[in-house]
Amino acid sequence: MFYPAKMEPDGKGWMVSFPDIPEALTSGKSEKQALEMAKNALMTALDFYFDERTEIPEPSRMKRGQVPVELPAGVAAKVLLLNEMVRQKIRPAELARRLGTTAQEINRMTHLTHATKIDG
Repeated sequence: MFYPAKMEPDGKGWMVSFPDIPEALTSGKSEKQALEMAKNALMTALDFYFDERTEIPEPSRMKRGQVPVELPAGVAAKVLLLNEMVRQKIRPAELARRLGTTAQEINRMTHLTHATKIDG
């Protein structure tokens, strides 16, 4: 899963924003540094959506001049899971019941920074 990022020179370096995730803003002294910071900014913004259990906007199509910022496979899977839980109004306890596991396990699965087997 890739989110398009807009990179613009700002006089002191580069500013990065995400049209789909307006909370994710960052900058860097160089283009390379700004792009590295962009992934951190995106992850931080997504963490707020997870904390609030709010649906995360899906990435839009890339436009000319935008650069892709890739989410790790495990994070992308968690985004899809969270969005489906929000759409269906399913709490972790209910999903755990349906899957025959514990709510604690579901909470781990929906915690953005908790490592998953898919990430290795």
